[in-house]
Amino acid sequence: MTPTNSPSLFSDFSPGSPSEWAVSAKLPGDLGHLCEMRGAVNRANSAGTPISAPWSQFFEHLGKEGVSELGRRTENLQRQIRDNGVTYNVYADATKGEQRPWALDLFPMLISPTDWAHIESGVLQRARLLNGIMADLYGARDLLKRALLPAALVQGHPGYLRAMQGVKPPGDTWLNIVAFDLAHGPDGQWWVVGQRTQAPSGLGYLLENRIAIARQFPKAFTGMKVQRLAASYSALVDGIKKMAPEGENARIALLTPGPHNETYFEHAYLARYLGLTLVEGNDLTVRDQKLYLKTLRGLEPVNALIKRLDDEWLDPLELRSDSSLGIPGLLQVLRAGNLLLANTPGSAPLESSALLGFLPAISRHLLGEELELPSLNTWWCGEDAALRAVLPTLRNSVIKGTYPRSGLETVIGQSLSQSELDEWAGRMLRHPDDHTVQSWLPLSQTPTWANQQLAPRSAMLRVFALADGPKSWRVLPGGLVRLAPRGKLIAAMQRGGSSADCWVMTDGQVDHTSLLGSAASTLTLAHQDRPVTSRAAENLFWLGRYTERAENAIRLARIVLEHLDGEERGSPALINWLSAMAEENSLVLPDVPSAAQSARVFARSLVNDLSKPADAETPSFSVGYTLNALKATAAHVRDRLSQGHWNLIERAASGFAKDCESLASEHEADFTDALNALQNASDLLAAITGSQTDRMVRDNGWRMLSIGRHIERLATLSRALELGMEHNCLRETDGFEAIVALFDSTITFHAQYQQRRDMVALLDLLVLNRDNPRSLGWVIQTLRGRLAKAQDAELALGLPDPDTWAMTELSYWRTDAEGQRCYQAFAELLTNCENSAATLSDDLTRLHFSHSDQRNQSV
Repeated sequence: MTPTNSPSLFSDFSPGSPSEWAVSAKLPGDLGHLCEMRGAVNRANSAGTPISAPWSQFFEHLGKEGVSELGRRTENLQRQIRDNGVTYNVYADATKGEQRPWALDLFPMLISPTDWAHIESGVLQRARLLNGIMADLYGARDLLKRALLPAALVQGHPGYLRAMQGVKPPGDTWLNIVAFDLAHGPDGQWWVVGQRTQAPSGLGYLLENRIAIARQFPKAFTGMKVQRLAASYSALVDGIKKMAPEGENARIALLTPGPHNETYFEHAYLARYLGLTLVEGNDLTVRDQKLYLKTLRGLEPVNALIKRLDDEWLDPLELRSDSSLGIPGLLQVLRAGNLLLANTPGSAPLESSALLGFLPAISRHLLGEELELPSLNTWWCGEDAALRAVLPTLRNSVIKGTYPRSGLETVIGQSLSQSELDEWAGRMLRHPDDHTVQSWLPLSQTPTWANQQLAPRSAMLRVFALADGPKSWRVLPGGLVRLAPRGKLIAAMQRGGSSADCWVMTDGQVDHTSLLGSAASTLTLAHQDRPVTSRAAENLFWLGRYTERAENAIRLARIVLEHLDGEERGSPALINWLSAMAEENSLVLPDVPSAAQSARVFARSLVNDLSKPADAETPSFSVGYTLNALKATAAHVRDRLSQGHWNLIERAASGFAKDCESLASEHEADFTDALNALQNASDLLAAITGSQTDRMVRDNGWRMLSIGRHIERLATLSRALELGMEHNCLRETDGFEAIVALFDSTITFHAQYQQRRDMVALLDLLVLNRDNPRSLGWVIQTLRGRLAKAQDAELALGLPDPDTWAMTELSYWRTDAEGQRCYQAFAELLTNCENSAATLSDDLTRLHFSHSDQRNQSV
């Protein structure tokens, strides 16, 4: 393959070796920061300084051709991230419905076996230490009695949960997943900057990073003996099962706040990778001090829950009463010992930066050991002596909030003017408890590839300790590297940072455990027994309805525009039917003049509103609105959709919105652009339908999707025929053809009936034919079959029975009161079909989604 960038990187460098090229490369790092590639502190003239052994090995594995193709590899990486739908959303973006692609750099951070051994030992020690602190804070509280921890820092913290006092978690393990943020200092020492214990993020993203980067550098990844990750994930799940109340048979679920959360991608990704059920709070309920999952088949017990939301949102009965994310009574289940919750609620005080300053003494008391990984020097300003000591040093310090309620973002003293420093000092004197001060550490800088050259970026490494049994942890051999934007001092994804993979090299054997290989038989069994939650079933049901609704709306919009744009406007019956159908399906507002009054105004109104959002003032459910609703519904069941399926849905919604941007301007000639936009969306919807039909497991979730789709089809097509009869559209050639086109049956009709345009032919193809997927008989037959497979056959009793339909009865016309011909039996059948679709939808909602037919039980 020809590289996309010029292979002239070596043209000005005679030795030609990739590692020698890296030595000579200009890497303009910030002075005083450790350069990861050179293993030395950046100085004014660092070019030509030897690079470290791991980086030399990395570049040699690439070879000349590999270095020349770095631009192409970058493009491939970005394409892979887009195709895989990897996103990270700040909350401001999520409220706008926008998704940001995950930012991933091409080069990994390299950790030598010696460095990793030191990190691993220090992290394991800290996991044991934090677990011991949790046990003490909610048990004997000896640390408070001995003044090793200030009471105000613990009991004054809003995250200290008195409701957890006296609780003993399964296996005495409070923290199943702990994350530590590490910085590599100029002295070569790794320092702990912070820790995350409530719901640490990153386990899914770092896995995606590893897969993506290893694919770009397969030779280097294998040759450098990079340790694999799968065994640690497997150990986490096995450890939870060992400690859960039901042991090896425990059902484990992953609790997510939902698709608007900034890290929702990794929630769905982790659930799929680990074979867990992804649930939201309203999927779960508490009965008799036990936790249950609401499924289509009833309540199923949940024995272990990995949570991805902070503690305060977990239980609206005992914590935040305004939380709609949690489960009422969850803490009661914990106190009864009927659930393993990872992590155990109440760890928020451990996340406070102020705690770091007290850990050395606590480690000596609880473990009898000195900390192997030091923390940055940290002072809690709630202690008067500490406050007085740090005020003169603010210029060379970092100011942080002690509690979440402080509402303070991290502030670096170097970035402040003298007047700003004085203002901060005043705030700290007025509210000392709310402020924590940490010494400033220049973050090490790792090489990245940007604009066809090496560029240094300040980096912070997040590593994870995962519990593999009672009071036992292992450290995931790797981590999530966060890179600060160029010229910035803080590495944070919320502030525009990016990420990198972390390669931990080993001197021993590389672990080749794979959750996708060795556990294949287990995963197969898990898929067979995978429960369908009521929430997932409802979203799949509406996913089917919105898919069908979008297809019908697009097909109708195209028919309207094709008949109204041009010299031949169509028969009056057809024009009246098109007006009624467009208004019935909310493609135009009720106050728009009908197509008979002004075809151009009517068509222009339809085009202008194609992508219009619905609101209280303009309740128009446009094509764009339906496509966005389709996307929003799919987001709630993303763990059940293939990546290709999700990509098609996203492309359909965003692509149609983009195509419609120019349609609001006045075009007097024709509506070609609008028709092209509709055609593009139609093509993508055909692919979406293919994904739903051919690439989804035929479980009850898929059946709900199919049932939703066919209910929508039955209601829409029944109403279309009903309006066609009301407006005498079936008597006109163009009206007859338009109705057949709306049923997407034009080719079939002409192939079977040639030029016949009579009621018998229409009834045969669009009503009675059990081989035509657009006929009413086929739709009802399919609905009956889906309902029977979903064990809801009794709900089909309200549907009309196609076996009782007779051509002679339906095609027999009578004279109405005004002397006009009418097909009374056919009209009654259409009304019955339409009403039955609405009744079936309501029954499904009542029985399976809202469970409104079941008596509510108190916790």
